[in-house]
Amino acid sequence: MTERLYMDDAALMTCTARVLSATPEAIELDRTVFYARSGGQAGDTGTLRWAGGETAIADTLKGEGDAIRHIPAPGATIPAPGSEVTCQLDTARRMALMRMHTTLHLLCAILPGVAVTGGAVNPEKSRLDFDLANPPTKEDVEAALNALIDADHPVSTEWVDESVLDTNPGLVRTLSVQPPRGTGRLRLVRIGNGETPIDLQPCGGTHVARTGLIGRMTIVKIENKGKQNRRMVIAPAQE
Repeated sequence: MTERLYMDDAALMTCTARVLSATPEAIELDRTVFYARSGGQAGDTGTLRWAGGETAIADTLKGEGDAIRHIPAPGATIPAPGSEVTCQLDTARRMALMRMHTTLHLLCAILPGVAVTGGAVNPEKSRLDFDLANPPTKEDVEAALNALIDADHPVSTEWVDESVLDTNPGLVRTLSVQPPRGTGRLRLVRIGNGETPIDLQPCGGTHVARTGLIGRMTIVKIENKGKQNRRMVIAPAQE
């Protein structure tokens, strides 16, 4: 089992951990700040350092059960099982992923009630696919998106009983990825305050603390990917 520190503090970029197992294919730790690729969000990269050595982490994936696999770069030195290491994220890349993921939640808020059929969170460009026959114009979506960003709404996480999905199934916007069940609890990401937040949905990904930290975004394109499937691609606006 790997304790996922990012689930409660996405701003944490470094930590110490104990090596549970290590091979050239994967390193497993007792705790980590590295996000494992899932839900459309790319896995983190960075570095593990220990007394006398270090290794670059090229990707982070889910393992068996609750384990997280830190994938070393080819030919990297491998720490000994039982040793203590310092985990250091590629901070710029993680921040880009956090800004992107929060922006995609805002994109959902602009299209209330419209189901999401797919998505991908990457540092340079990200996308959401919507079950939508007639989308708004690219210019209207971009203006609405940047208005929510500029409003500097707070972003927070909360844990609730997973039975909330039985009483409020509308919390789930995605048709392609369903929240995991069986642990008894569910992590929600909330944007905004009060009884009617800007957005509230189950999510295990990493996010910025306020929308104002995102910076201006642009809608690169809106593509027709099927009869009622519209893909919206976002990227940071060029200065």
